[in-house]
Amino acid sequence: MPYVKLNNGVEMPRFGIGTFAQPSNEVCRDSVLAALKAGYRHIDTAHGYNDERGCGQAIIDSGVNRKEIWLTSKLWIGDYDNGKTLDNLDRMLERLQTDYLDLLYIHHPVGEVMNAWRAMEKAVEQGKVRALGISNFDYPDQIVQYYFHDICTNQTLRPQVIQLECNIYAQRRDMREKIAPYDLQLECWFPLGGMMGVSRLKEDPVINQIAKAHGKTAVQTMLRWHIQEGFSVIPGSKNPDHIKENINIFDFDLTETEMNQIRALDKGTRTFTPNYATLEQGQRTRRIDD
Repeated sequence: MPYVKLNNGVEMPRFGIGTFAQPSNEVCRDSVLAALKAGYRHIDTAHGYNDERGCGQAIIDSGVNRKEIWLTSKLWIGDYDNGKTLDNLDRMLERLQTDYLDLLYIHHPVGEVMNAWRAMEKAVEQGKVRALGISNFDYPDQIVQYYFHDICTNQTLRPQVIQLECNIYAQRRDMREKIAPYDLQLECWFPLGGMMGVSRLKEDPVINQIAKAHGKTAVQTMLRWHIQEGFSVIPGSKNPDHIKENINIFDFDLTETEMNQIRALDKGTRTFTPNYATLEQGQRTRRIDD
């Protein structure tokens, strides 16, 4: 399992399970438990996913020492848009049945973002959070650019991780250049294209040719590319066989020629291309369970 030393000196495993679109806490519990049994030690959840309770229960049921697990969650807009970020963080910890998070993100750059960030800094001081991150801060809108710059340059603590959609067809080179001066670790969601794009990516002939050469699947080849490119990656699944397949990528290496062949597949096209105005309206009105 490869680790990365973040810009605050904390080490984070670069491979984990994402829990977006788990249909219930019960299903999420089973998925995360299967992942922990398969050797995963990084769990990515969010208040907005409505499955934090399932993640917390899986950790307890697994018998794995909490200190061996990197647990990430994300504040929903309603968690920081009311000026009670620290109170809502405590409720998040209760749902997860833990007394600290390894990484806490602002999920979306909407609402009282800067007030939330300053509260998150206090959470680090209080020992409730080990590292801070920003998620989906890649909209071109001026307000998002302002938030990004202010958080990365003007606050007491700067972020350690940025989470964005990134896969072989959307390699996000513009954002990678933008974050490089701030020493932010890029963590990729939808690394396999998500539910809407996984079939398209899996059928790519270049990927399948490389996969065949290594006796691996297309999925394993794509995830291996992410790891060798230096990213963190959090593929999600509810299928125990897929969960095991996804992590079985640490017994082979892609050659530099193969890495370049995959880099050449970049089309600059994302699976999910949201509009910021639509995002802001939708996130403000969406109901999230507690």
